Amino acid sequence: MERINILFVCRYNRFRSRVAEAYFNKINKNKNIKARSAGLIRGNPLNPKTVKLTKRLGLDISGKPKGLSSKLMVWQNLTVIVADDVPEQVFDKNKRYGKKVIVWKIRDIEGSNIKGIKKTAILIIKKVDKLLKNWEVK
Repeated sequence: MERINILFVCRYNRFRSRVAEAYFNKINKNKNIKARSAGLIRGNPLNPKTVKLTKRLGLDISGKPKGLSSKLMVWQNLTVIVADDVPEQVFDKNKRYGKKVIVWKIRDIEGSNIKGIKKTAILIIKKVDKLLKNWEVK
């Protein structure tokens, strides 16, 4: 199997892409598949309530938000946009180099909306499970 480097992207790398990365790395057993995350724009520090809630779901999303970089763009061969506010066109050049782009149109949630955060995190977890199943079959 070829090496797969997945880059999960959202607007600010404060929640959606971090949840996807943390969960993927927690459950992935295939050493040929690696995952990282970044924001289209590097965001402000994470909301402590969000970090606490995701910890209760068994995920560690702590740390500083990361922005897209040329190094990450070269590293990845699959971009998963985990957002409805990141234009797919940003990654058009990647497609010309044979890199794939998947879009999950997941809305951003305000940090004080605990129910919404939990619901969104669970949605992302289900999508990551489905993504990983694609490689288990092959």
